[in-house]
Amino acid sequence: MGREQQIIKERLRKIKELREKGIEPYAYRFDKKFCVEKCLKKKLGTSVKTAGRLMTKRELGKITFAKLQDFSGQVQIVFQSKNTPERDMKFFKKYTDIGDIIGVEGKIIKTKTGETSILVKKIELLTKSILPLPEKFHGLQDKEERYRKRYLDLTMNPKVREIFETREKILGIMREFMKKKGFIEIETPLLQTIYGGAMAKPFKTYCNAYNIDLYLSIAPELFLKKALVGGFDRVYEITKKFRNEGADKHHNPEHMTLEWYQSYADYNDGMILFEELIKAIAKNLFGRLNFEYQGKKIDLTKWKRITLTGAIKKYLGEDINKIKTDKEAKKIAEKYSIDSNKITKGNIADELMKLFREKLVQPTFLIDYPIELAPLAKPKRGDPTKAEIFQPFIGGMELGRAYSELNDPTLQAEHFKEQEEDRKRGNIEAMETDKDFITALEHGMPPACGVGIGIERLIMLFTNQQSIRDVIMFPFMKPEGK
Repeated sequence: MGREQQIIKERLRKIKELREKGIEPYAYRFDKKFCVEKCLKKKLGTSVKTAGRLMTKRELGKITFAKLQDFSGQVQIVFQSKNTPERDMKFFKKYTDIGDIIGVEGKIIKTKTGETSILVKKIELLTKSILPLPEKFHGLQDKEERYRKRYLDLTMNPKVREIFETREKILGIMREFMKKKGFIEIETPLLQTIYGGAMAKPFKTYCNAYNIDLYLSIAPELFLKKALVGGFDRVYEITKKFRNEGADKHHNPEHMTLEWYQSYADYNDGMILFEELIKAIAKNLFGRLNFEYQGKKIDLTKWKRITLTGAIKKYLGEDINKIKTDKEAKKIAEKYSIDSNKITKGNIADELMKLFREKLVQPTFLIDYPIELAPLAKPKRGDPTKAEIFQPFIGGMELGRAYSELNDPTLQAEHFKEQEEDRKRGNIEAMETDKDFITALEHGMPPACGVGIGIERLIMLFTNQQSIRDVIMFPFMKPEGK
């Protein structure tokens, strides 16, 4: 029998013995008065009552030291023969194991080494742990195992817990920022009869009640713009998106976005507001506008704008204005080892951008994309071959996409038709026609700017993480054995 099996067998024995003594090893409740962090701030001699997971246990004859951990941190708990009731001393030694969840009452003291601790007067077993925690000094080393068993990752690695505390803080900053700017938060459907609002492959499902196919939302855009038609000036949503595409360090099939729509604004206004939001997050988190991401210093006081055409010319030496046919686009794709089967003259620029985006470390707006890449955007004033679109990049990451929103229903219908033709030529991400959206535009939508931001990538940036799975608490994982 292996060591782990011996541990499990012994813990199961303890559970049985406790129940025979009339002690339930899985309590119904506990009146936890203070978290660990607050206990540590109490004055010496103060009575406290707290609970958490037992992380270490060290018996030294008449005194026993242990570490108790909850969401706020760790505190040392002390069992001393002269001050802790004998019954509680014996119970702790005999029936508790590392990994158990326990409740304690006692007084705040300082040990001889000067460590603030709780001198235990009473202990209660709240949850008996059957499986042992990973070894103290090794923890969870395998990345896949860490993601799959995030509950252990959170238990053993305090810095992981800090990432998700920062995530929650960033979401709060976003909501407060939008509120101050006069935006109202609304909700859009996640189940849709026609997927739209982005160029992406959807997840397909089925609705028994209506006997129809449905799609999981790839973007909330069309619904949010219908809210502008309905009279709201400024709307936003923090929501989930589902895209049935590849998974890598920057992509997860299920992810979150912040998307806002501002009436009577264009993409220049959108860039100003985006910059303000990023600065607001940095100031709240760091108290300054510069920080480090993956060993590179980021300066949020300097933002530059460059056209996509200009960037491709600068970093790859290619003039995409000369590409007139799908055949020419595929030839360029093959030159850079891009799968040419899905390439058209409409999407080649976006694919080429992916080859150099990691070089866009300092805050950069790539602007004015080919009109084929933006069927929901207004043509650029003075150059209808381009669209008024921007994508922000920081730390080599694409953080979002935004447009001066197209509100001409006739032109929008033409763009949808072109997208349908693009689908026939092999672009599986091209949009379907949404007739209801056209109808909404025919009633009149004010000029507007729309901005969509990938929340996980933003959190990666501000927590200095390389992979999107490090900032999603429970990232999508392939089932074990498959």
